[in-house]
Amino acid sequence: MNPMRLRAEPLAKPFHVVLVEPEIPPNTGNIARLCAATQSVLHLVGRLGFRIDEHAVRRAGLDYWHLVRVEQHADFEQFLDAFARESGGGLHFFCARAATSYLDANFAPGDALVFGKESVGLDPELLARFPDRQRAIPTLGAVRSLNLANSASIVIYEALRHVGALDGAALAP
Repeated sequence: MNPMRLRAEPLAKPFHVVLVEPEIPPNTGNIARLCAATQSVLHLVGRLGFRIDEHAVRRAGLDYWHLVRVEQHADFEQFLDAFARESGGGLHFFCARAATSYLDANFAPGDALVFGKESVGLDPELLARFPDRQRAIPTLGAVRSLNLANSASIVIYEALRHVGALDGAALAP
């Protein structure tokens, strides 16, 4: 069996995956693993529908949690302040009702990819503040929306592809 894996170099300015009030622990766990795999920063904003203390993470079997840079913010304003100080990248908001596809986004290293809670998505007042930054993932079938973890996966890999981060992928241990 070949122990090699297809790997790419991490970005100097990583993407930031922002979950606003996530409710379902397995979704956040899957997104945390995605962030570990893509060297993205995970931001958890507002009230969480679960605990992320060491005991809860270990009990959930998230053995890669230590590989993820996780930042918690009391609210979106606190996130914006921290993000502006650290990255200064652009903001992209993902919601099922946006008129523009994620494929039309102009991603850049250091950008934040913002997703809402599973039950209702992002707050309409928050979206109203950023009308030109909203994107959706087109679907072919008549589903209401995609799963949060699936949506984050689709978007982060498109953002990485868009900036050329996957171009130099090669086999490595």
